Order: sequence, then C-alpha cells, then structure tokens
Amino acid sequence: MAEPLPGTIPGQMTDELAPRTLEIAAEQSGRRLDQVLAEAFPQFSRSRLQAWIADGRVRVDGAVRRCRDKVKAGEQVVLEPVVEASGELVAQPIPLRIVFEDEEILVLDKPADLVVHPAAGNPDGTLLNALLHHAPQLARLPRAGIVHRLDKDTTGLLVVAKTLTAHRSLVAQLHARTVRREYRALVSGVVVAGGRVDAPIGRHPTQRTRMAVVRDGRPAVSHYRVLERFAAHSLLAVRLETGRTHQIRVHMAHVQHPLVGDPVYGGRVRVPKGASPRAGAALIAFPRQALQAIALGLAHPRTGAPLHFEVPLAADLAALLACLREEEVADDALRAELDRPDLAGAAWR
Repeated sequence: MAEPLPGTIPGQMTDELAPRTLEIAAEQSGRRLDQVLAEAFPQFSRSRLQAWIADGRVRVDGAVRRCRDKVKAGEQVVLEPVVEASGELVAQPIPLRIVFEDEEILVLDKPADLVVHPAAGNPDGTLLNALLHHAPQLARLPRAGIVHRLDKDTTGLLVVAKTLTAHRSLVAQLHARTVRREYRALVSGVVVAGGRVDAPIGRHPTQRTRMAVVRDGRPAVSHYRVLERFAAHSLLAVRLETGRTHQIRVHMAHVQHPLVGDPVYGGRVRVPKGASPRAGAALIAFPRQALQAIALGLAHPRTGAPLHFEVPLAADLAALLACLREEEVADDALRAELDRPDLAGAAWR
C-alpha cells in the first residue's frame, strides 16, 4: 500500500484527496472498472487508479475488484485516494524559465535537451526533478503536476498544475481540446499551402521506439499554415487539435515534409543543391528537430479567465532561419542582376 509523504499524518486527506463515490450509469455497464474510473476521475492518471485498485483502495458495493472486472449499472464505487511517497524521485536545483506562476499553475519555457519525465535512460536531471525542487508540494500531484509534455529536444511552453483542482481542470481542457497549442516548425521542402493532417498515430509495427501513422492508432489531428518559404524549406505554424506522442514529427513526415534536424522521422540531413557553404553548414550543425511550442492558450483553472502566453523563437532556430533568409536575399539579388537587359545571356559567356 502506498505511504504518505514525509511530514503528513498517515490517513490524513486534503479535500482534494477525500474519498470519491460513483454510481455506475447504464451506459457504463459492462466496461472495465479501470476504464470507468479513468473517465470519471480524470485528475488521476490511469496508472495511478490501477495501482489504487490493486491496493484495495477501490471498492465496488463494498468488495475489492480487479482492474479488468466489468462493472454493472447501479453499483456503488468508492475510491479512497492516498498521497503517495515520492520514492526515488529527487528534487534537483535545475534552472527553470518561468513565464507565469500563481497559486494554481506554472507556465514554463522548456529548453532543448531537457527530458520532461524520468525514464530508464534519464533517471534524473529532468523537468520533474526541477519542479520538485522549485515547489516541493508538487510531489503530492500525479506526475508532479505535469499534464502534457514536449519531446526532449523540442523547446517551448508547458503548463504545470500546482493543485489537484488545477490538475483536474487542465486535464479536462486537454480532453475537450480547448487548450490552444501553436508551434513553429521548419520543415524540408517547399510547402505550397496550409492544410490539415487527420491521421491516427500509434506505435510503429516493427520499430517500437518510434511512432507512426497506423490504421488502429489513436485519433490525431494537426493544422498547419505556411509562414515563410525558402529555396528548399518552409517555416510553418502548426496547431495541435490532439496531443499524441511525436504528433507533429510523425504528421509532417507523413505528408513528405519532415522536420529539419529530426534523425528519427527525417533521416539524414539533406543540404539543398546550390546552397552556400554557410547555409549547408548551418543545416548540418542544427542539433535537434526544428520545433518549438511558441504559444499556449487556456482557461485559468480557478477563475476561468482566458490566458495566452507566447515566447520568442529559440536562439538556435532563429539563427538558422536568419541564415536561410540571407540565402534568399542573396538569390534574389542575383536573379535581379541576371534579369537586367544589358546582362541578358551573361551567364552563358
């Protein structure tokens, strides 16, 4: 059974961690217990609910059940949440770029090369470790209040809940697709016009570390528009309707415009024919996928007031774009020079 955090009284509950009750509705009858609970209590992750079921903290008509057991209409479910120990998760003094903070939420500008959650290859040194140092009370929340994520090498805006009420609100907004997330993406190829990608995403059938567009994947929708075109690249504004793992990277590769610098979905770096040595070197040296979560819009969990946040382009992406723009200016100047009537045919002499 999970233990309370140090400094708390065993069995003591805040209002947000008070027992919950649920009566199974007719339309829920015949479904798995863990599925019904995950929908009824979105403030808790499904894995946490499954752990509580296994620990006997969920009772159906007074009896302990398994995750896979089917529920019936009219049954009474009682859930007893518990504050769980942080275990091996360690608070670490990692700098955070805080864009906004109040009692309910924290909005961050995540740098590149920072993993969001600890995992096998990154047991610490993550955003979660940094959050626990900045606000130790986040240890009482699922995933330290993190409700969505960015890939390690994707920069930009993330919102973190600081209370369970805020966590519940943000998760509900994400499920309702009312959180507005806009990205800047530099992709290979000249994109003719904006569009919409509606293609389900799931695990790659043979390469399990990758995601892919697959028939039985989860629904995924991305909208994009062209902001700027270069000789062999395009800068896009991308808005997410859903939030699947690697969604923009997978979707843009699916429409044959992979992100610059993406080794997983874009393959090796391709320097366009005729590019200057400086532009070619900049493309080859770019250290990550050229993707940034530049804008974030949501409703404040307590007041409901609309909030909008935006950050400048990351320095490395801005520098690469400046290099590509210089290339375009040089090309325009050359074209104008060659178009002069007195130089007609000069290139052939």
